[in-house]
Amino acid sequence: MNRILELFQWKDLIRNLVLRNLRIRYKGSALGFLWTMVNPLFMMFIYFIFITLLRTGIDLPSLLVGILAWQYFVMCLSDSVQAITAYPSLVKRTSFPRMVLPLAMVISNLVNFLLSLIILILFLAVYAVFFGYPISLGPSLLLLPLVIILQTALVMGLANLFACANVYFKDTEHFMSILLLAWFFLTPIMYTLEMVRNRAAGLLFHLYLLNPMVPVVAFYRSIFLGVELPATPWLYLSSALSLVILAAGSAIFLKKEPYFADEM
Repeated sequence: MNRILELFQWKDLIRNLVLRNLRIRYKGSALGFLWTMVNPLFMMFIYFIFITLLRTGIDLPSLLVGILAWQYFVMCLSDSVQAITAYPSLVKRTSFPRMVLPLAMVISNLVNFLLSLIILILFLAVYAVFFGYPISLGPSLLLLPLVIILQTALVMGLANLFACANVYFKDTEHFMSILLLAWFFLTPIMYTLEMVRNRAAGLLFHLYLLNPMVPVVAFYRSIFLGVELPATPWLYLSSALSLVILAAGSAIFLKKEPYFADEM
């Protein structure tokens, strides 16, 4: 815990790394940081066409909420594999808590995600006015910070784990693409949780709920769209797994941190 609290003493370095990550992401582009706002708009337009043409069993607002939550998750995990190995000279020659590196990466992706949520809220308001879609942009939004913290805890724990793993196993990056593809289809992004409950009852449905991204997406849809959550404690047990993953990933990272320079 003392080593975790030590990170607060390096807030200036964290801020500089976050700003650097944001600048690099849009370096050389004409719109620069505006792409953070433009990307969700293009995405909403593309998925509107997708929903209209294919007539899938999920509506556009539910799909977009799931996609935005998934994008934050996948961007953090994809970037995590290079969080340490991208800074070999810094890791070898400078004394600082190495967890600063994955933390700065997660925060920079969190900034992008928060700006995307602003676009999402505006879109949902317009969609409700013109299409009469029932949305939930009232007091339930007060719970939004808790869900964001829950998801950030999950991605931070996994980012620590995979950043550490890539120092020792260079194939981690290739394994990541396979893992994320499988994880995507096991998470209710392109379909609703209700569809899963109708097709997988009992123990199978409860095991499905142990995917820690399932409650995250379900909570976002409940907050923004008023979607009813399944009455099962397994959903909240799965939420607690995010905190377990944060603790476990951080513990493994801190244990292996002193040897990073020797492996790079």
